[in-house]
Amino acid sequence: MITGASRGIGAGIAERFAQEGARLVLSANEDQVHQTAEDLRDKGFEAISVFADVTSKADVEALFAKAEQEYGQIDVSVHNAGFITIAKLEDLTEAEWDKVMAINTKGVFLCCQVAASYMRKRHYGRIINTASGQARQGFIYTPHYAASKFGVVGITQSLAKELATSGITVNAICPGIIDTDMWAYNDTVWGKLLGDYQPGELMQEWVDNIPMKRVGTSSDVAALVSFLASDDAAYITGQSINIDGGLFMS
Repeated sequence: MITGASRGIGAGIAERFAQEGARLVLSANEDQVHQTAEDLRDKGFEAISVFADVTSKADVEALFAKAEQEYGQIDVSVHNAGFITIAKLEDLTEAEWDKVMAINTKGVFLCCQVAASYMRKRHYGRIINTASGQARQGFIYTPHYAASKFGVVGITQSLAKELATSGITVNAICPGIIDTDMWAYNDTVWGKLLGDYQPGELMQEWVDNIPMKRVGTSSDVAALVSFLASDDAAYITGQSINIDGGLFMS
C-alpha cells in the first residue's frame, strides 16, 4: 500500500517495490494515480489504483478493505501523501494550516490506525511514514508544514512502542531536497519571498549547502523505504531516518 503514489516520491517507491515483486495498491486524491498504476501494469507488474482522501476515515477504511479484497493481506503500508504551502506569517491562513495538518498528520494517523488493524491479525507488518527534513528543523514561512512533519515523527515513535509486540515495525523517513514537483514549487515560491531569485537559483543555493552537492531522487528515497520494508530491517522500529545527502546529520 502506498499513499501519495501518483507521482514524485510515491511513484518512485511504487516502481522500486514493483521491481522487487510486490503487488501494489496505489492511492492518491488525483486521477494521475490511475495512470501511474497503468504504466506499471504495462511493464508486467501487479498494481491497482484507488482514488482516496487520506483525511477521510471512511476513504481510508475503504482503501484498505479494497487492498485486502484484491490481495488477501497487507504486508507493507507506506504513508506518503503530503501537501505544502508557503507564506509569511501574517499571510498564512487558518484554512492553509488546517489543510496541511489534515493531510500530513491526520492522514498519517488514520492510515496507521487502519493499517495496524489489518497487520495485527497476522502479527506482521511494516508501516513507513513520510516525514521531512522539516521534522528536524523548521524552515522560514512554513510553520504549519514543519509542525505537521514533527507530528509525523511523534506518531511514528508512539506507535512503534505500542505495536512492537504485535510484530509490526513503524518507522519514518525524512527526505531533504528531492527532485519532485513539490520542490519545483518550493523553489519558485520561496524564491519570490526570500529575494529576487530566478527559477532554479534558490534551489542551486540550497544544493551548494548539501555535503554531497546534489539533489536527491525518488529512487534514492525508494531504496531506503525498500530496506525498511525488508526482513533486513526487522529489528528497526521507531526511527526517523534522514535521506538528504548529509544536509541534516543526527
